[in-house]
Amino acid sequence: MDTTAIVLILAALVAVSIVIIVAVQMRERARIERARRTAAQEDQYNRANRLLSEIPGQYLTPDLKLLLLKRMEEACHELSTLKSTLPVQQWRESTQQIKKQVLENSDQRSPVKIDTPEKATYVKELLQSLFKMIEGMHKAGKIDSATAKKNLKYVLFLVHKTHADLHVFQARDYVRQNQIRKAIHAYHLASTEMGKSRDNPLAMKAVKSFRTRIKELEALGAEGKKTSGPLEGDSKLDREWDTFLHDDEWKKKADYDD
Repeated sequence: MDTTAIVLILAALVAVSIVIIVAVQMRERARIERARRTAAQEDQYNRANRLLSEIPGQYLTPDLKLLLLKRMEEACHELSTLKSTLPVQQWRESTQQIKKQVLENSDQRSPVKIDTPEKATYVKELLQSLFKMIEGMHKAGKIDSATAKKNLKYVLFLVHKTHADLHVFQARDYVRQNQIRKAIHAYHLASTEMGKSRDNPLAMKAVKSFRTRIKELEALGAEGKKTSGPLEGDSKLDREWDTFLHDDEWKKKADYDD
């Protein structure tokens, strides 16, 4: 075998080796990218499912539920495309079942009392995550500007209501302990929180109710009334507050599309 042939053979071997190495690298990169996309979509699904499950039931409107379900459906579709080994079909069927219940207005979720600072902080974190998710869907072109604006404004309102919930709970407890001055202060704090959503009719109605309750307590304090036992903490305002986001008449007055 002459020198030229040997050189050509060696060159061919080098070329084949390079092709094999490049092919292996490309395959590995594709595998890593597929794993990355799979993990990202799994995270998207789990995050949306967590928000749907853990945000207090009284906070979730049908619109918010449908947005979360839309995100879950998109994640399932992407995972199917990626041929994931995750139980995607089971997730899809569960998501479709919940969506059907929401559309039929039969998806009922239990309300949650915001009665500790820790719970208020946790719910606020959930709402902030929901806010970012809606922003992300808008930026990705998944929802239009009107839908994004409507729901983002509502989520901000819920953040303020979360703090107000805690203050109302504390105020009611103070009233039962005959600590009227502290109760008045707590209602003032609740009013301030709801006042941050001035463009929301529900928030403004709540502020008006808090002011009425404050006047009632101020009158009680001025009269210097004392009782042998605890005062009744559940005023008409408190009972209304417990069903604040379920009151159909209040909801009809709220228009977030403006």
